[in-house]
Amino acid sequence: MSRSPYKVAVLATHPIQYHAAWYQAMAACPRLDCEVLFCHQATPAEQANAGFGVAFEWDTPLLDGYRYRVLRNVAAQPSVNSFSGLDTPELREIIAHERFDAVLVSGWHYKSAWQGIRSCWRTGTPVMVRGDSHLHSPRSPMKKLIKVLPYRYFLRRMDACLAVGKWSEEYFLWYGAPPERVFFVPHAIDDRFLAVRVRADRTRLRSEWGLQDASTVFLYVGKFTSGKGPVDFVRAIDAAKHRGFTGEGLMVGDGPLRPECEQIVKDARLPIRFTGFLNQSQIADGYFASDVLVLPGSETWGLVVNEAMTCGLPCIVSDQVGAGPDLVKLDQTGSIFRLGDFTGLANLMCRYSEDAAKIKVMGQSARQLVAEYSIPAAVNGVIEALDSIQGGRT
Repeated sequence: MSRSPYKVAVLATHPIQYHAAWYQAMAACPRLDCEVLFCHQATPAEQANAGFGVAFEWDTPLLDGYRYRVLRNVAAQPSVNSFSGLDTPELREIIAHERFDAVLVSGWHYKSAWQGIRSCWRTGTPVMVRGDSHLHSPRSPMKKLIKVLPYRYFLRRMDACLAVGKWSEEYFLWYGAPPERVFFVPHAIDDRFLAVRVRADRTRLRSEWGLQDASTVFLYVGKFTSGKGPVDFVRAIDAAKHRGFTGEGLMVGDGPLRPECEQIVKDARLPIRFTGFLNQSQIADGYFASDVLVLPGSETWGLVVNEAMTCGLPCIVSDQVGAGPDLVKLDQTGSIFRLGDFTGLANLMCRYSEDAAKIKVMGQSARQLVAEYSIPAAVNGVIEALDSIQGGRT
């Protein structure tokens, strides 16, 4: 007997470039009847204020290939960066009227998420929550204590907790989610936009950015903000230079700390080039011009690791990067160093720059491993959770 599709709503803060392919895949899946509910649509100016440093719109379509609606945000100061910046009271009526088989809530750090969760509880609609929070971020004992009781209360009430990786699963279980209600729905990227650039002219790209064709190039991709660690990247190359380092650095992105990074590079005459902000259709060029990704800051996950590995780059990441335990295998797909230890990072850069053959082998292993963290795997995880909730109804 054939199964009727599950009617599912996905509640999300705003259109995000990394999520569009996942929504498209769920829309194309015959087992799902999916609609995405966006609480807000960020303006170019809001993107700049979020740390990107420049006003822009993503140049790849984020709203094609799936059903969606943008909710009316009544917040006094609309923003995706504050709890009260997303306020969409119409969720109560939508959830009551549509009678979804489940509502998938992306995170719970904004008011609209709680409006959706409470509406589900009122109507008896199953709630699935997906998040990449983990227990390894530095927190004061008081903050940890304050969170314990409320988090254990509401996470136990979730019908399914969708973990993006190992630390995410650990987080849900620590806060009391029953193991049988935790499902693997990995962070994944759309590798199609990367695949079309595989034949990019590496020599030309390096020449355009002033990089030596034979150098080992270490890549930084991200906002130039304190939490992302761009200054540590620059300091690490400075320290490596005094150890005879012959590689180079490429920094992709923009933000408030870019002038400081550029000044350090100028004063110390460091072999680092800056591309500025690269939009989604251009970002692959940064990966294909480079040899190793470095993620020096703190990240709940770090999807640039997925992107880099898909392009065949091994990754050096800090021990505060959520993707580390899943994707960075020591001397197989990359290395991990202690957050803030730019001297340790410099040592790793020196070691990598001396073994181009090892970098190539590690890059191949990285590409194979990250393939398991795919869009189809994320869709299958959602279906497994729904089957569990609904008892595999036919």
